[in-house]
Amino acid sequence: MAIASKPMTLEEYLDYDDGTDTDYELVDGRLIAMPTEGDLNDRIANFLYICFFQLGIPGDFLSMKLQIAVSGRRANARQPDLAVLSEESATAVRGARQRLITYDMPPPQLVVEVVSPKQESRDYRYKRTEYAGRHIPEYWIVDPIAQTVTVLEWVDGLYEEQVYRGDAEIHSPSFPELKLTVQQVLQVDR
Repeated sequence: MAIASKPMTLEEYLDYDDGTDTDYELVDGRLIAMPTEGDLNDRIANFLYICFFQLGIPGDFLSMKLQIAVSGRRANARQPDLAVLSEESATAVRGARQRLITYDMPPPQLVVEVVSPKQESRDYRYKRTEYAGRHIPEYWIVDPIAQTVTVLEWVDGLYEEQVYRGDAEIHSPSFPELKLTVQQVLQVDR
């Protein structure tokens, strides 16, 4: 749901505080209250965080609260369910006032979006385009509804897509040592 107000700049968004615990994304200069994540979405993001941490990725390279400035008609900032930073992006955001990857910072290595009910077009269409505009090397769309994990790899200016289902092992171009199946990621009883 959009919050009625005049369009904001990215700087105004960074300074915005309405005194609540509501998380917002900035879409075309408008505050959009992020839907409350379901328990399953949180558990999937937490599980993946732990998997990447167990690969030896430092904790300050992993974030579930990082925002990414993306292109649009006006100012936009997205908050993926999980981001794995590159060394360059981790260095750039370290010590920053907010955990935001601005346009002048290197992008994260990987972003993960867990699809919420009735939010499919946001993750499959809009964020795909926005993350492509930032040249994010790898983007995962984890869809508990469709029971799939879609891995998008940035190749020669476009995302190449691979969809995984069931007990198929997910191939991460950025993290080939990661050994996970779709079933493990979507499993609800952890």
